Amino acid sequence: MRDISGYSIGVLVSMVIHVAVVAALIGSWQPDTVQVMVQPQYIEAQLVELAPTKKPQTKTPARAKADSAKKQREQEKRRAAQRQKAEAKRLAALKEKQAREQEEKRRREAEEQRRRIEAELEQAMVKEQAQINAREDQRVANSYLQLIRQRLTDNWNRPPSARRDMETLIEIRLVPTGRIVGVNLLRSSGDPAFDRSVEQAAFKAEQFEELQQLEPRLFEKHFRTVKVAFSPQDLRL
Repeated sequence: MRDISGYSIGVLVSMVIHVAVVAALIGSWQPDTVQVMVQPQYIEAQLVELAPTKKPQTKTPARAKADSAKKQREQEKRRAAQRQKAEAKRLAALKEKQAREQEEKRRREAEEQRRRIEAELEQAMVKEQAQINAREDQRVANSYLQLIRQRLTDNWNRPPSARRDMETLIEIRLVPTGRIVGVNLLRSSGDPAFDRSVEQAAFKAEQFEELQQLEPRLFEKHFRTVKVAFSPQDLRL
């Protein structure tokens, strides 16, 4: 098609030149003038040979199979890389989770240990304070027991029949005002006169007003009842 178009253009150009020459001759024609002969010029038309179109190369079955295998290997490599990346990510997340759990476990253990130490320390302090309170209570009680002992000694008249090996144990019942409301003979000395002298000494004391200064809990613990042992050589509480 391209060769025919080139030839047509050549013919058309030739015709245009001929028409132009004829027109020029007619426009300048004069009678009785020298006749000029114009030889027509021919344009040689040549066929243009086009370069042959390259046909697409078709792959051989072996090459196509090799390319397919290569492509498949590359895809498998990419999938393997993706799986490896996903597994690494999973392991990292698992490791991080385990680290958080371990840290939380250590925190809980530390907190439990702290609370246990605080509880033990508090118990020790409570126990120590209780011991201090008990010692203080006993000190206060001993001071009032010493007062009762002295008062009973002052009011006791030992009978002539008293002997060194005699001992009478009585129990004095008191009320918070310090008044004696009862005397019980718990153990006799074997000498009625000696026992009566002990009871009379208790009733003669009548009241220990100092006991009114005691806290109610101390009175109930130590002075609701008081046991007193009488012997000729000593008076023991």
